Amino acid sequence: MTEDRKENHTEQGEPRHYSLLQTMKAVAWGMLGIRRSKGHSEDFSRLNPLHLIVMGLVATLVFVFALVAAARWFIGYFTS
Repeated sequence: MTEDRKENHTEQGEPRHYSLLQTMKAVAWGMLGIRRSKGHSEDFSRLNPLHLIVMGLVATLVFVFALVAAARWFIGYFTS
């Protein structure tokens, strides 16, 4: 086994889970829809399901609030 592979696995040979920041990056790439299949399969094996659900909900809420704010700004800008 190479050194990188040893670092990515725990003592039992299981892959380590991503941190919350790494999960956030994976969710962002997923929302953009630009991810290589190698990265996707690595993410799938290493993502913590709880982190994934939380970050997915947070990203969705941020996206919706950004759309609402942009719509309100455009409506206010063009009606004033």
